Amino acid sequence: MDNSSGVGVLDKAAVVLAALEAGPATLAGLVAITGLARPTAHRLAVALEHHRLVARDMQGRFVLGPRLAELAAAAGEDRLLAAAHPVLAHMRDITGESAQLYRRQGDMRVCVAAAERLSGLRDTVPVGSTLPMKAGSAAQCLLAWEEPERLHRGLQGARFTATTLSGVRRRGWAQSIGEREPGVASVSAAVRGPSNRVVAAVSVSGPIERLTRHPGRLHAQAVMEAAAKLSDALRRAPVEV
Repeated sequence: MDNSSGVGVLDKAAVVLAALEAGPATLAGLVAITGLARPTAHRLAVALEHHRLVARDMQGRFVLGPRLAELAAAAGEDRLLAAAHPVLAHMRDITGESAQLYRRQGDMRVCVAAAERLSGLRDTVPVGSTLPMKAGSAAQCLLAWEEPERLHRGLQGARFTATTLSGVRRRGWAQSIGEREPGVASVSAAVRGPSNRVVAAVSVSGPIERLTRHPGRLHAQAVMEAAAKLSDALRRAPVEV
């Protein structure tokens, strides 16, 4: 086995996780990919499942488990939040609107950082607020690049459609007009981690009277630049505004 650490069981567990990085696998698939004996592959996969490092999909196939995402989020959280505050403040200043950063948690999204408009009518989303994944431009961004099965589930009961998300993937940004809250418009872009997976969404939001019914025309460039800076922060050293 390449890159052996000298601790056989850990090396074999790492091989199982690496095999699942490419996507769901049956036990037979794991055996074929890893070269491990069937009993060994099964024992390791079940043990990893116990620790939530491996899970099962609806077809019973082995997939990477939720604990990996939790660990990855914890590893990147400090860098993301450290970069977020100056980036959000800069975006607020150049757009004149409130700015937020959202992360997905299950069927909800959580505001993990924000920079409020300093005066006048504004859309206030306090840090720690949980909002549904069924409406709003940030929800669109957090869902648009999901695996097909999870994307399909996320669309059930949503105020946006598969066609909407196709447009988000094509443009690289999302907008909503009165979708999350009457009278409020927003524009969002996806923040990507080192593996290029979407890990957060950065947004500006405010009253439709200012953002108009085509808020992307006004602020898409700003949110995409902010998302790029935050994505860079997760790949390299903290960014400068």
